[in-house]
Amino acid sequence: MDSYWNVRYHEEGLIWGQNPSSTAFHARDIFKQNNVTTVLVPGSGYGRNTKALSADFTVEGIELSGHAVKLARQWDPQSHFMEGSVLDSPTGGKKYDAVYCFDLLHLFLLKDRRKLIDHCIKQLNDSGIMYFTCFSDEDTHNGAGKRVEEGTFEYMEGKCAHFFTEEDLINHFGGLNLMEVGSVTEKLTYQDERTKEYLLRYIVVKKD
Repeated sequence: MDSYWNVRYHEEGLIWGQNPSSTAFHARDIFKQNNVTTVLVPGSGYGRNTKALSADFTVEGIELSGHAVKLARQWDPQSHFMEGSVLDSPTGGKKYDAVYCFDLLHLFLLKDRRKLIDHCIKQLNDSGIMYFTCFSDEDTHNGAGKRVEEGTFEYMEGKCAHFFTEEDLINHFGGLNLMEVGSVTEKLTYQDERTKEYLLRYIVVKKD
């Protein structure tokens, strides 16, 4: 997986353009309302979304691709980026007021989805907030490829995607206080000016 993303970032650079996801601004507003000062961003990529947060918070990102980390340090110098797997907790036990995790959760099978969420919970301060986005089961790509788990499909060799129902998403975060759940259309503009729209679900939860 790391070699795949290194190749993509090396060849395509700022793959999904320069504009942050609208969910990054939504998360920013929620974090501000709850007096957040520090934010962890697992799967931070080249900093497209961290840049929407780093003007208001102290932001640290975790990214598997070393090439993406190099791009991120140039694109968003206000954030701090760590190279490593989100499943290995490379932060050394450090804790944060909030976690913003964009389009990462659906890339894993159930066992690792649980592991990712557990790692994020452990890195939250008391009353910390998590904002996650993921693929929606209502997106047109749902069901494409070989089914490997309930709601999960291998759409190309070695790459899977899980498509969440609202109930499924809420169940993944059981035991946390549900603040908000919803759907949003994500709009991307690629480097070559191609555009794409797809459906996401998002969830906002709070640690007791």
